Amino acid sequence: MTVTMPQSPGHALAGGTRPQTGAEYIQSIAGDGREIWMNGERIHDVTTHPAFRNSVRMIARLYDAMHDEANASVLRAPLHEGTGWTHPAFQAPRTLEESLQQKDAYAAWARIGYGWLGRSPDFIGAAFGPSFAVESDYFGAYQQNAAAFAKYLRETVSYIGHAIVNPPIDRSTPGTAKDIMIRVEKETDAGLYVSGAKVVATGMAIAQQVLIAHHFIPVSDKKYAPVFVIDINTPGVKMYCRRSYEQDATLTATPFDAPISSRLDENDSILVLDNAFVPWDRVLMYDAQKANTFMAVPGQAGRGLLQAGVRLAVKLDFICGLFMKAVEVGGTKDFRGVQAGVGECIAFRHAIWAIMEAMTRDGRPWREQYLQPNPVHGHAYRVLAGDLYSKMRTNILKHVASGLIYLPSSAKDYLNPEVKPMLDQYARGSFGISSEERSKILKLLWDTVGSEFGSRHELYELNYSGSQEQVRVDQYVRSFDNGTAAQMLGLVDTCMAEYDLNGWTAPDLFNPGA
Repeated sequence: MTVTMPQSPGHALAGGTRPQTGAEYIQSIAGDGREIWMNGERIHDVTTHPAFRNSVRMIARLYDAMHDEANASVLRAPLHEGTGWTHPAFQAPRTLEESLQQKDAYAAWARIGYGWLGRSPDFIGAAFGPSFAVESDYFGAYQQNAAAFAKYLRETVSYIGHAIVNPPIDRSTPGTAKDIMIRVEKETDAGLYVSGAKVVATGMAIAQQVLIAHHFIPVSDKKYAPVFVIDINTPGVKMYCRRSYEQDATLTATPFDAPISSRLDENDSILVLDNAFVPWDRVLMYDAQKANTFMAVPGQAGRGLLQAGVRLAVKLDFICGLFMKAVEVGGTKDFRGVQAGVGECIAFRHAIWAIMEAMTRDGRPWREQYLQPNPVHGHAYRVLAGDLYSKMRTNILKHVASGLIYLPSSAKDYLNPEVKPMLDQYARGSFGISSEERSKILKLLWDTVGSEFGSRHELYELNYSGSQEQVRVDQYVRSFDNGTAAQMLGLVDTCMAEYDLNGWTAPDLFNPGA
């Protein structure tokens, strides 16, 4: 079985291949027949609809950044196989230098979205794609499919997302609510017809493909075990989206009032497959035992955690910078308690960056010639990130306080000559900061931590890596596999071996009465 993937428009060039551009990405999803539903209506073109159009263009910025010569040293890497270039993270690094470029490329893309795009194309494409290539034999009978799809991803840098969790209908037992699980309805010589639902399909309304797999709750019947990639515009693929913060901003605010949510809302959706056709060359696994181990494909965890952690670190850069501006505009930047709150947030930011640096520099050998990020450090980030994020948000709400509310309703107030003089006097900032600048800073901060968009992001970061309990259990269990438990237990055993009921057993120590 081999994969013949649709090529992104214009992806071939003289002397090799290159990733798609922003314009080519937009063209590829414009009115392509995808079935997206919101507010009881079908959306026929996500590139022009007010619920998605600005978020589409923020994704396009990522692709255009790769084609900007000024970013070539960070966002381009020559292909290891074939000719041309790719995003550095879409192929496995072979050296420390390539590993560091990969980390820097994650950061460069994250900065374009100010850290708020959690499911940008480099999350799945760069986390799973190289693992599919290096570990293609893990996929057994579908080895060629995995290798071919990895090649497609690194040559096109296609926007692929994922949906791997069963809907939270009834998780009391593994076999409950089978009517909602992804399942094979019919096998044919050409492929599989599949139905069922997955969550949470973040960003998938504007993606090009989605990976369907299994996580947390195991399956025992082959019927429920397919792992595959499907184009978003495949007939039978349906998405039922939550309310769009981008569209809300269009209807009720201005870019001045909602500068982040109005362009960086990677909408979440209920993904339903209704007898959708999956060709055999898109199938990666079709065996219950194997499908239950999909998340254990070597390299995937470390790579995914590195991208996620770097993205969060950039987001914390943004939040800390904005927090510092907010306490300055409020005139409290020299208060000891406020400095302690801001300082704690900065320390959290430093901690996440340090973990990402350690993951990269303490990389582990991978097969014969590759390196993978150190997952031991990555799983520490996985445990810490959600709680740190919530504490940062609480710090901001406590220390900026009513400043987040003492604001005019809209940018339009400043454009009204009757209202503006009153705002200039009574809503101005400290240290000579104008009322307009004060509102601009605090509305940006409210949009990111106080609005419904901000609340969604706290929920998102808290559950980014799965159940809060499970990520901690995983840390405990993995410590016995990766040798850290033996190291910690060994230190205690060494101490205990130096004494017994009769006193010190260590020859260099004196017992009482000696």
